[in-house]
Amino acid sequence: MSTPVETRDLALEPVDNARLANFVGPMDENLRHVEQRLGVQVRRRGGQVEVSGPAEAADAAQTVLRKLFDLSARESLTPDRVHLALQEAGMEAAPAAAPQRADDLAIHTQRGGIRGRGPNQRQYLHNIHSSDLTFGIGPAGTGKTFLAVACAVEALQSERVRRIVLVRPAVEAGERLGFLPGDLAQKVDPYLRPMYDALYEMMGFDRVARAVERQVIEIAPLAFMRGRSLNDSFIILDEAQNTTVEQMKMFLTRLGFGSKAVVTGDITQTDLPKQQVSGLRNAMKILPGVQGVSFTHFTSRDVVRHPLVQRIVEAYERKPPDSSPGEES
Repeated sequence: MSTPVETRDLALEPVDNARLANFVGPMDENLRHVEQRLGVQVRRRGGQVEVSGPAEAADAAQTVLRKLFDLSARESLTPDRVHLALQEAGMEAAPAAAPQRADDLAIHTQRGGIRGRGPNQRQYLHNIHSSDLTFGIGPAGTGKTFLAVACAVEALQSERVRRIVLVRPAVEAGERLGFLPGDLAQKVDPYLRPMYDALYEMMGFDRVARAVERQVIEIAPLAFMRGRSLNDSFIILDEAQNTTVEQMKMFLTRLGFGSKAVVTGDITQTDLPKQQVSGLRNAMKILPGVQGVSFTHFTSRDVVRHPLVQRIVEAYERKPPDSSPGEES
């Protein structure tokens, strides 16, 4: 039985040729992108747009196109921006606990404002602001690290904390970094590159370099955290799935007065030996319900990178969990 096709009409006003060119993109590529992602047909004549397809898809396309037309008056519509608009339209309905006030969802840095895309990102930002310890768990590309760094930069610039501490387990080097050339920061630099990239985007290269030099931004391999107590700090532990149970407990007990910690990781990409229990997986079992601790779980639908990344994540999620690396499935 074929799915009934419905039509939605959209009037683009005011009609402005330059704005319409921005809206449709070169060779109508923005409209073709919407067609491909939502399984609809889009026809445009001047300022009139007709969308045909299954009712739910046609409604979603109409919403996305209206949003893109609104954005076309303020910014250049790149393929990335169109993809994000489509991604937001396809995300699940907001959880009941998700905050709805706009003030709760915005992060303000010197380089502009950042908002959560979709209910899980908004819930994540709410948890970071309201809890002393927040876990962000889910696949690559869902914004876990980027949003955590954004919150850290905002807290530093508003003087709610005195420093940012970036921590990551260096599993590939077995936490033995002495053979690498350079000082401590240079030894662990490759492992912290995703957080550096986010810092550069929000603060600029020069500001980040000066902050690292003054130790306002501190880089620390997880193995060097033992025995410390971190006060008035915003601490981010990235790639936490590669911590052991002992390391995770050690890290969590470093939290001092006036500090906030965010732990991010993807339990499907653990690099620990097979017999080693992940500290992140263990924490997911024992910490829910502890006052001051919150969890946000992301899914493939929250991926905000290239559409192919979402499809790759979904393909791996469908793979039987008991399949061995060399086994045909």
